[in-house]
Amino acid sequence: MRAFAIFAGLALVATMIFTILSFSAEPSSQPVTDTPRRETLQERLKRLPGDHRGWAQLASQYVDQARVTGDPAYYTKAEGALATAARLSPRDDTVLAGQAALAAGRHEFAEAVRLAERAIDVNPYGTPAYGVLADAKTQLGDLRGAQKAVDKMMSLRPGVASFSRASYAAELRGDRDKAREYLEYAQNDAWAPADLAYSRYYLGELALHAGDLQAAAGWYARALEAYPAYTPALAGQARTAALSGRLPEALDLYERVVQRLPLPQYLIEQGETRLKAGRPADWTLLRAQRKLFQAAGVRDDLTWAEFEADHGDPAQAVRHARAEYARNPNLVAADALAWALFKAGKAAEALPYARRSTATGWQNPLLAYHRATIEKALGRSARVDPEFDPALSALARFS
Repeated sequence: MRAFAIFAGLALVATMIFTILSFSAEPSSQPVTDTPRRETLQERLKRLPGDHRGWAQLASQYVDQARVTGDPAYYTKAEGALATAARLSPRDDTVLAGQAALAAGRHEFAEAVRLAERAIDVNPYGTPAYGVLADAKTQLGDLRGAQKAVDKMMSLRPGVASFSRASYAAELRGDRDKAREYLEYAQNDAWAPADLAYSRYYLGELALHAGDLQAAAGWYARALEAYPAYTPALAGQARTAALSGRLPEALDLYERVVQRLPLPQYLIEQGETRLKAGRPADWTLLRAQRKLFQAAGVRDDLTWAEFEADHGDPAQAVRHARAEYARNPNLVAADALAWALFKAGKAAEALPYARRSTATGWQNPLLAYHRATIEKALGRSARVDPEFDPALSALARFS
């Protein structure tokens, strides 16, 4: 899903949460002049250890570093910083919103909802908490509640964070045109390079999943023009190359992607592209990442359900998918459970979940392929898209 392939968009939430704070977290990048250097966040906290908002912002940086580096150990650091912030001011809405973002980053979505709602109770005008609330409710399958949170966020502060969530809500109900319109609003509103890259990247993802590889490649290129370090856009270029049949180019791009950011999603995409090119896939790093995320308290049964169904043990896939769906009964979890059951030889049991995954009208090619394949296996009339390549199914997962 757009905001949660491992947590690619979720941790970005943490970046947005604390942009309202006025002090800088990094030294100034301006040339040395007679103007005094801006104080770093770490220096500020040494000088003012009772600054609870400073500790909350430090936690947000750690969550963001987990996204940027793929190192889940930053979650533990974020937890420590938030513990300090909460000890100093347990009812501050910024602290509560930070705790909600950390919970969401660890895929503890019910806890994220609880904390976000507490933040909103303290400050009904704090938009970051509504963003976390919308994301977490989407993951819990409460699309109506998520839309309500998005609408409130839009009314309080229309901008990149709210437009991007409105776009995803529109996409989940099958309205690609509206989803594209909101992302265009986000792009037009963006001024920071990372925000420009983010909105352009998801415009590329919309085009990719609509089957327009040329338009997708153009958006990914524009995202990298805005922010060359934006790894998801590089991964997007790898996807378009692989899906266009340019496998050597795709593998070169994936090598750069996983060197920068070895997230499970990218490692699985790289492995599938290697298999498509007739080369062996090495899942060693993927399994190592799995252990690291587990050690950091991240529960991600979804990724492992999808991986085991396509590349491992279907029985394990069913176990992971049932656990994920029990906690987070969203559209993607329903699809993962349907596909795991199908691969385990239980097509009849799989069909209700496949139907549930497509019930909102979401035009997701992977979900459509899974449902059609399951229906055909049961002797029902169904059209399997001949353009869909099941050998590269991970590349169709929305990141």
